[in-house]
Amino acid sequence: MTRALFIVDVQNDFTEGGALGVAGGDAVAEGISAHLAAHASEYALVVASRDWHDADSDNGGHFALDEKGGGPDFVDTWPVHCVAGTPGAEYDPALATGAVTHHVKKGQGVPAYSLFEGTTDAGEKVGDLLAAHGVTEVDVTGIATDYCVRASALDAIAHGVHVRILTALVAGVAPESSQAALAELAHAGADLVEGAE
Repeated sequence: MTRALFIVDVQNDFTEGGALGVAGGDAVAEGISAHLAAHASEYALVVASRDWHDADSDNGGHFALDEKGGGPDFVDTWPVHCVAGTPGAEYDPALATGAVTHHVKKGQGVPAYSLFEGTTDAGEKVGDLLAAHGVTEVDVTGIATDYCVRASALDAIAHGVHVRILTALVAGVAPESSQAALAELAHAGADLVEGAE
């Protein structure tokens, strides 16, 4: 079986101190780096995604900008985050990216949660990469469990690959919604495992 690793949105704006920082984000970055040091050779692909939003727009309503009156609802609208070319959009410095085979940018002008909605700089889509490399299994890590990790994992299942969520290597916005997301993913067919065996 051919396996891929997804590293979802381990970016400065999603780790501690960022615009939408989640508790445990830095630890996830460190944990994924350790996981790659031990297991990178087991993956045909290592795909890392980043939110990469436009600076000069609300990105299709994704950003709650002040002139609209009313703040973000933290469901469909969010504070400004991960603006292309800013430090907040860069990978967390604790994430070692040397083993990453494909860097994906998503949300360029539009709301995007799943890494399947993004493209590489060469214009490749993740679904096409999985098919081209014969990937049948995907391990999913990253931020946030209850949003972009959830969406990316559900899309992977929809693409017909077997998904494992490495639960020690994800961090969510809130405990309740993260647990609900993991339960939903398990119900959809994903395996929840602490780390790679």
